Amino acid sequence: MKTIQYQLTAGIATVTFDEPNSPVNTMCLQWQQDLSKLVAQVLQDKDAIKGIILASAKSTFFAGADLKGAMRLKVADASAIFTEIELVKKNFRTLETLGKPVVSCLNGTALGGGWEVALIGHHRIAINDRKIQFGLPEVTLGLLPGASGVTKMTRHLGLMGAQPYLVEGKLFSPQDAKNLGLVHDLVSPGPDAAAELKAKALAWIAANPSAQHPWEVKGYKVPGGLPSSPAVAQMLVVAPAMIKKQTRGLYPAPEAIMACMVEGLQVDIETALRIESRHLAKLMTGTNARAMINTFFFNLNAIKSGQSRPGKAPRFKPAKVGLLGAGMMGAGIAYVQASKGIATVLKDVSTEKAEAGKAYSAKLTQARVDKGRMSAEQQTEVLARIQPTGQVADLKDCDLIIEAVFENRELKAKVTQEAEPMLAASGFFASNTSTLPISGLAKASIAPEKFIGIHFFSPVDKMQLVEIIRGKETSDETVARAYDYVQAIGKMPIVVNDSRGFFTSRVFGTFVMEGVAMLGEGLPAPAIENAGIQCGMPVGPLAVLDETALSLSLHVMEQTRADFAAEGKTYVATPGELLVADMVRIHQRAGRAAGAGFYEYPKEKGAKKFLWPQLKSLFEKADAPWDIANLKDRLLYRQAVETARCLSENVLTSVHEANIGSIFGIGFPAWTGGAMQFIYGIGIDAFVKRADELAAKFGAGFALSEEVKAAIVRYQPVY
Repeated sequence: MKTIQYQLTAGIATVTFDEPNSPVNTMCLQWQQDLSKLVAQVLQDKDAIKGIILASAKSTFFAGADLKGAMRLKVADASAIFTEIELVKKNFRTLETLGKPVVSCLNGTALGGGWEVALIGHHRIAINDRKIQFGLPEVTLGLLPGASGVTKMTRHLGLMGAQPYLVEGKLFSPQDAKNLGLVHDLVSPGPDAAAELKAKALAWIAANPSAQHPWEVKGYKVPGGLPSSPAVAQMLVVAPAMIKKQTRGLYPAPEAIMACMVEGLQVDIETALRIESRHLAKLMTGTNARAMINTFFFNLNAIKSGQSRPGKAPRFKPAKVGLLGAGMMGAGIAYVQASKGIATVLKDVSTEKAEAGKAYSAKLTQARVDKGRMSAEQQTEVLARIQPTGQVADLKDCDLIIEAVFENRELKAKVTQEAEPMLAASGFFASNTSTLPISGLAKASIAPEKFIGIHFFSPVDKMQLVEIIRGKETSDETVARAYDYVQAIGKMPIVVNDSRGFFTSRVFGTFVMEGVAMLGEGLPAPAIENAGIQCGMPVGPLAVLDETALSLSLHVMEQTRADFAAEGKTYVATPGELLVADMVRIHQRAGRAAGAGFYEYPKEKGAKKFLWPQLKSLFEKADAPWDIANLKDRLLYRQAVETARCLSENVLTSVHEANIGSIFGIGFPAWTGGAMQFIYGIGIDAFVKRADELAAKFGAGFALSEEVKAAIVRYQPVY
């Protein structure tokens, strides 16, 4: 065996998982083959075995399935996958029904298939370290725990108890596992932990020679009751509707998991396991799982591991960061930095305005204190790290200064020139602009090689993505330092090259303006908004444009027109932009912050917003043809086409940044795996054909040039 070590000493069979040339253990094909060999060896030694210990030679216990292999699967592979899954579970069942006590010694994290391996043990002992995580997060990758995870967790915890850990993929610590009864004993972390794990395992084996899983014991009852019991049956009436409300029918895994849970409790264990295998084989060979695995495993790991971090400069964490502007963005960045231990100077035109910005951090931390998520002492420490000021001199020796002032080129140039001299010798300067090209803003800098864009999203405390924009003169070292800074404050960085709107704002603009264009064509506003929600966007395009402010979109358009004029060019506004301009100038509806936009915002407490009734009389045309499929495709395809253009123009340089950026920055539907994975999931030929149809009907926004088509093919990932 290449991935499993087996040793039989004094009646104790010690099984140690140790996949060669890998930092973790996985259910790779070699491991599956070795598992069959292990089971054959155990059966041969059965009479000599008194107990079995499952252990790991890695720093973690077991990482789970081989996801690269899953990426290569097709629908036609479902039958073969079902057979493979069934063989793995047959081997698991052989070990746990051998009539010998099995103990899992959990020296580290066990997730997904790793936790299912741990569940083979009748008794589980873990190191009590908060950094260790257990659980079954398969649902977040479009899969279900199909190596007996659904079946066993449901029998351990009951339908209601297991639901958060299966349908939602909630993870848990060793102490949480102990409280749930999923881990039976804990040992303290330290140099003696491994020896203590083994000693406890040996003692338990000696005391429990005839161990079984609870459901194998006569008289076993499912915690909370069977699906037929009144309390559970009442829950099951609403559960499918609740799942459908959350997933909008776009994510098959949660529904499949619930089906396995309910059906599995109404049959014997062997049948329940077979039901689980069938559902998993179907999910594994479907497009949704491939899309989600690609993005939420491989693409996300590419970001975390720094694949887009240029050069080999040493890792950087700033000790002191200055922020120019204590408005919503500056105040939000200040809170995030201070929460991560970074000294923050929050500067505005006056100390009073800066104090108002700091009050935002006080509000957020107080909410955490009230909920018991932060102590009063921790709150005091966080707030003490924020220094509000109206004086430029207080920025002296900052490692990084970020301007977060209004989107005005002259204002940004002014604050840049005021603050830059205060930087430490090795410090660098960043703009939080969302649309203005960084190379143009860098003209105000005395060191454009140390000038970069760091684009946060609102609200900063909740949004995980940060877009780093490299200007024409920005050095690799500055990009690397910006990347490190973003990771130091717990955010996800993507790196893009300079252009108007960069990547996220540019693509976001196509989404909202396509929605506004539909309104201008005479389509009903409710249909437009529902199309956005049905295709998986967080909200409809009109609602999100209200949130970001119609007045801001108008300002960006005017700034763009002025920039074009300065370059001797003529800017031609789109129909959507012209309609937004009329909404602001003629109808005095500037967005939610102004109290009126495409929606009305009643002031009565608890009253919900609703579409402005006059949209119907102003824009809707009774004879305007539409169908919901076209509306949904227009919203998704328009964003995907623009993303592909960004790749073609070298604004984006990787698919992983396109996918992660589109989901976490714009809200592109997660079920697709991101804007580029949406293309690859449909199939390049099918996508091009549909885009051509949309271009013929709805304009050049959907047109794919030969250069863009070539980029789509060139960047297609291969597993």
